[in-house]
Amino acid sequence: MSHFAPLQNDTFLRALLREPVEYTPLWLMRQAGRYLPEYRATRARAGSFLGLAQNPDFATEVTLQPLDRYALDAAILFSDILTVPDAMGLGLYFVEGEGPRFERPLRDEKQVQALAVPPMERLQYVFDAVTQIRTTLAGRVPLIGFSGSPWTLACYMVEGGGSDDFRTVKAMLYNRPDLMRHILSVNAATVAAYLNAQIDAGAQAVMIFDTWGGALADGIYQQFSLQYTREVVQALQKEKNGQRIPSIVFTKGGGLWLEEIADIGADAVGLDWTVNLTKARAAVGNRVALQGNLDPTVLFAGPEQIRQEVAKVLDSFGAHGAGSGHVFNLGHGISQFTPPEAVATLVDAVHTMSRPLHKA
Repeated sequence: MSHFAPLQNDTFLRALLREPVEYTPLWLMRQAGRYLPEYRATRARAGSFLGLAQNPDFATEVTLQPLDRYALDAAILFSDILTVPDAMGLGLYFVEGEGPRFERPLRDEKQVQALAVPPMERLQYVFDAVTQIRTTLAGRVPLIGFSGSPWTLACYMVEGGGSDDFRTVKAMLYNRPDLMRHILSVNAATVAAYLNAQIDAGAQAVMIFDTWGGALADGIYQQFSLQYTREVVQALQKEKNGQRIPSIVFTKGGGLWLEEIADIGADAVGLDWTVNLTKARAAVGNRVALQGNLDPTVLFAGPEQIRQEVAKVLDSFGAHGAGSGHVFNLGHGISQFTPPEAVATLVDAVHTMSRPLHKA
């Protein structure tokens, strides 16, 4: 049996499983991050981003910082999606002001064919952090584990870093689909093993970030992103110590494919701010829970404007009925320039305004 403290607030997990809740729970993508002065202070002590992410003590500290400030309904592991390709031997490093880079991107057939699922021991620092965070949370709220999707990881692995147009990875996709499929198959097996190990370490829900799925053409998305995300979802542990472990899939720019995403077996689908929640709920609302989808830049407006936009998102989802579930979130990660007090306004507004929508 689990050696962790019993959960005091399971609203987030119940919403993901489309069970009745008293209010709409919320958490924020990148909720532990640069907009918080305490995060910047810890990062300075760690010396670098990797120093922060690869040290379970620091990772625990920054994961809990937003929960000490705000009444959020879930914690999310502080880590990076690129830990996975780093464990595959691509050599992750960070350039100040430019972001992540790989020393050995996948550019030729020999490199691609040599790619294999890495031993999970190389990612032990992540699993140690998950267990330490879950223990330190002491049941306050659930802990979310996560990974990048097979396609999104492939973008970084082939490009060697971020990209504006993805021409290197897309050229490989069109010129040598066999090589791209090999990368994606290895990535899918790795991501499934990685997320299952996070669940074993204490994660109570898992999320797959398909950040660059929306960069693909219709038809190509289904073959080269969604298919491999489905493989991951189907390989996930659905239960641990008698508790269901819900899964969330988020494709930024994926509103066009909402119904197809909802059919891959995940419990919830994350939506960016371009999607109409009323239409999304009508299309898939009783198959999956929905997560989202406030435009993150709303948090640069004044308190009254934030409250108005929160009300629009909640009203767009509508009153909750049997078999529906909504987790409030931003449509993408919170900006590092966000005023911390804007988040306090947001959290209070969601919790207060959503209660009437959950009356039986």
